Amino acid sequence: MAMIDIEYRYAKDQVPGGDFPGREIRRKTVKEMEEYLRQLVFEMQDADISAKYIGKETEDENQVYINGRKVNDILKGLEIKMLDPEEDTCGCGGPRPITIGRPMLEWDPRVIEDIPDVLMKNAISKVYCDLQKDRIM
Repeated sequence: MAMIDIEYRYAKDQVPGGDFPGREIRRKTVKEMEEYLRQLVFEMQDADISAKYIGKETEDENQVYINGRKVNDILKGLEIKMLDPEEDTCGCGGPRPITIGRPMLEWDPRVIEDIPDVLMKNAISKVYCDLQKDRIM
């Protein structure tokens, strides 16, 4: 069975986004990022996907690795497509909810804690698909 290792490397005293003041980020602390990643791993395990979380304190920048590859590098080769508004409706003809806030795909790649959920899940999916493709049946 394919194994997904999600490793979060973080600098002990670094505040996520601290080098870029005035910028709103999605996960403001290392603890929030760890909780987010642990929840993703739990969801995968609940779906019978072999996964584990590894938290590691380092001297370098904060970064997430999936099976040894940086998330930013995994995303470079992907084309992310969002659902068309017509496809996302229930077909009931009622009004659509309005969302206020940051665009879903907007983030600063220098601050891994700011990564949108849809991009993190796409990176995980890409690694998982690559593992399944390379598996010998």
